[in-house]
Amino acid sequence: MAEDTNNTKSSNQMWGGRFASGPAAIMEEINASIGFDKKLYAQDIRGSIAHATMLAHQGIISADDKDKIVHGLNTILSEIESGQFVFSRKLEDIHMNVEARLAELIGAAAGRLHTARSRNDQVALDFRLWVKEELQKVEVSLTSLIAAFLDRAEEHADTVMPGFTHLQTAQPVTFGHHCMAYVEMFGRDRQRVRHAIEHLDESPIGAAALAGTGFAIDRHMTAKELGFREPTRNSIDTVSDRDFALEFLSIASICATHLSRLAEEIVIWSTPQFGFVRLSDAFSTGSSIMPQKKNPDAAELVRAKTGRINGSLIALLTVMKGLPLAYSKDMQEDKEQVFDAAESLELAIAAMTGMIRDLTVRTDRMKAAAGSGYSTATDLADWLVREAGLPFREAHHVTGRAVALAEEKGCDLAELSLEDLQSINPAITAGIFDVLTVEASVASRKSYGGTAPSEVKKQIAWWRARN
Repeated sequence: MAEDTNNTKSSNQMWGGRFASGPAAIMEEINASIGFDKKLYAQDIRGSIAHATMLAHQGIISADDKDKIVHGLNTILSEIESGQFVFSRKLEDIHMNVEARLAELIGAAAGRLHTARSRNDQVALDFRLWVKEELQKVEVSLTSLIAAFLDRAEEHADTVMPGFTHLQTAQPVTFGHHCMAYVEMFGRDRQRVRHAIEHLDESPIGAAALAGTGFAIDRHMTAKELGFREPTRNSIDTVSDRDFALEFLSIASICATHLSRLAEEIVIWSTPQFGFVRLSDAFSTGSSIMPQKKNPDAAELVRAKTGRINGSLIALLTVMKGLPLAYSKDMQEDKEQVFDAAESLELAIAAMTGMIRDLTVRTDRMKAAAGSGYSTATDLADWLVREAGLPFREAHHVTGRAVALAEEKGCDLAELSLEDLQSINPAITAGIFDVLTVEASVASRKSYGGTAPSEVKKQIAWWRARN
């Protein structure tokens, strides 16, 4: 007897001390989702109220039972929101926790709620509702971020700064123009959000386990009640579809990438070597050992959030890639990834919106840097094409010789004498000096979408009308 007991203890130890009762405890641990899917309580209750209302309307349950169910569900909602509700891991998930409590409150009538539905279409509904609401929040957050950029762009439509390729000085641009580049990026993100809402705007409830139901339900009624455009059209796809979650994570990953690029620029620009911007103490931290340090930690953390969000996308893609139709328990792994990514994205957008409104733009440092690296060389080449009639490739060669001469003399292109320039090509006239300053360079870039202040202001006005 003692030997059998020892063997049992040894067996339990193999499973780990946390699972004192052996395999059954492990099954409970791996199977339970209430630790995270309780986040869906409001959507679960809302969906159940709509379902009960439809069942009564169709004569499938009595009006009295419907009233009891709705009253009980509203009571549970109040209990959860006030912190009085006790969630049980033994009941696995949010659906069973709510249903068990409903039975305690109203008795046998609670058992009629699950008529003509399954946990498969129920969880699909709850999750879809949650993602739709989260996308709507992201849309609002992105609108605020775009508004912050429009304000800064308007403020700095004439502020000259260097434009970069390969992080090397390329051509002068304006800070307003640079801000508007991010308006375009986040505008596309917002458009993707709107498209995703349109794609998922179908109600899953009524698909049941996978084959629909023999009850005379009205899926169009529940769809309308829950704010969906229409019900889904295939019951198998309905319970196995997680495209809406993958699309949310894809959008989040792209948006996080845009945020990360911006965060990287803020990190670089706030260094003493650049000194283009300064963040206030609200978005910076100090060093525990170096008193002179002011670290752009908020930007760095936004940059890091991208890894978490991208990881969530890859995780769910991997979960879904080999699943046969229709529902498999693997799909329980969808929610934590979406919940975590949503929280990270929401925080990152809010932090970046705060930083954009907070940062001080050092226009003097930007202007000083704008003319470095012979950034108006392309303007010299363009002038040679327009005014001297040179083919661009020849103008490019002439300009290269002018840059080499300026390097040799240790001066900017605009500081070369007319004689210096004519020694390279006699077709050059004094008119060349009208295009060699950074201000003249940016003012000349009036092509649609260009960096000229006049063009930047047009783009700001276009976005203001649509934001």
